[in-house]
Amino acid sequence: MEMGMQSCIQDSLPFAAMVIVECGEIVMITLGKAAMNSGMSNLVYVVYYNTLGTLMLLPFFVIHTHRYQLQLSNSSSCHGQLDSSIYILACHHFQVGPTLRMEKLNLRRSPSQAKSMGTILAILGAFVMTLYKGPPVRIFMHLNSPNQLVLLQQSNWALGGIFLAITCVCSAAWSIFQTATVKEYPDQMTVIFFFCCFGTIQCAILTLIVERNPGAWVLHPGIETIAVVFAAIFASVFRIRVITWCLCKKGPVYVAMFKPIQMVIAAITGTIFLGDTLHLGSVIGAVIIALGFYTVMWGKAKEKNTEADTVCGLESSTENTPLLAK
Repeated sequence: MEMGMQSCIQDSLPFAAMVIVECGEIVMITLGKAAMNSGMSNLVYVVYYNTLGTLMLLPFFVIHTHRYQLQLSNSSSCHGQLDSSIYILACHHFQVGPTLRMEKLNLRRSPSQAKSMGTILAILGAFVMTLYKGPPVRIFMHLNSPNQLVLLQQSNWALGGIFLAITCVCSAAWSIFQTATVKEYPDQMTVIFFFCCFGTIQCAILTLIVERNPGAWVLHPGIETIAVVFAAIFASVFRIRVITWCLCKKGPVYVAMFKPIQMVIAAITGTIFLGDTLHLGSVIGAVIIALGFYTVMWGKAKEKNTEADTVCGLESSTENTPLLAK
């Protein structure tokens, strides 16, 4: 009984962690949108929170590296392992082959069918929310503000959908490569720090090229400062560590399936707190996404139970097999 409870808790931890991450990401997006509505440049916002997050990670990385070197100082393989770390991090992005075996797929079995169907439903729901706007849902019309009407006139729904689709593809590719990287090089702190560091450098270079207004770099107190500090703590310190841990525990498909849920949470919170108009397409897409998400979760749970039954059957068969006479 106690072992079963511990197993249930361990299985629930990645789910709870990903739900917290997605909810926190919605808070970050909401604060970021409020900061940009007040006049802050979106590129400068990304540069500032990535830079602050990298600086927050720096002392933890230094302490971790120092302890890691002390632990390996008496090992004969220390020198070779430290020298090969940069090579592994640089070259592993080209090792696509092993990553294709991270998820089992057998379309003749019901768990694999459920995972495939759920994934298709989640993608379909995301496309519905992105491409089909539909009429506004009248029950939320009283929450709209004058600022929201201006935003609607300036919005480009189709262009935003294209950018979101590109983001989803890049996020899925990153999840696969991140999972493969931490399996080959399990020092997660090093991987996370250099990920944030190089991301900050890339964002800074792009912003310096695109953003020509010097006044855009001025960080005003209030919502802009709050948004930057929260994004730095959450995105650079907390989110990336939790997602990396979940990738190691459950794999990239499990982590990616929570992204469509984020769209549902964003639609609800945007309507309530920012006065966004909730459209029929968002409601229909949210329902389809929810169906797809729970279908995938059911398929993964069924697959795990099947594997456990198979292992138990093999152990029982081994125990019942009579020993050969000497």
